Amino acid sequence: MTETPTGGRPSGRVFIACSLDGHIADRDGAIGWLEPYANAGEDHGYERFMDSVDGLVIGRKTYETALGFPQWPYAKPVFVMSRTLSRDDVPEALRDGVEMYAGSPAELLAALAEQGMEALYVDGGQLIQSFLDEGLIDELIVTRVPILLGGGPLLFGSMDSATELEHVETKSFASGLVQSRYAVRRIAG
Repeated sequence: MTETPTGGRPSGRVFIACSLDGHIADRDGAIGWLEPYANAGEDHGYERFMDSVDGLVIGRKTYETALGFPQWPYAKPVFVMSRTLSRDDVPEALRDGVEMYAGSPAELLAALAEQGMEALYVDGGQLIQSFLDEGLIDELIVTRVPILLGGGPLLFGSMDSATELEHVETKSFASGLVQSRYAVRRIAG
């Protein structure tokens, strides 16, 4: 795995796609518009990214979306941040790999650091925003999809503070996707 950032907490990493107008889901909260690109036969770096993390921290909406997939998409441990769901909301078949957590992002990362986790995939629009606000995201990989949804949840909505990013690289794919990687440098108050 990778080196943990200063402070001994696991590295928070984001790998997410959004429409050209910045939406991560359509007006109904659906992500079906991503399917043609997921099935295009192109490697957009997801497998390599997943190999670089020890587990996932996802929000409730992302968890509920993943439950609707034909099969559970994660082979690594998943920590669902939710104040409304409990262990009882996890299907029996997933209980070995999914845990619910109602505390703060910083508390969760401290607990996961004690378990030896060094890098975590953070997913879910509101969750990403809260992790950014708390200075817990170290890397953002954002893939822009050539579609204008015209509505739906935004990747970056209103946040408590400005976040300075350093552009690391941008790649384009034959499918029309454009992927940029950023290092988070500092949080401005």
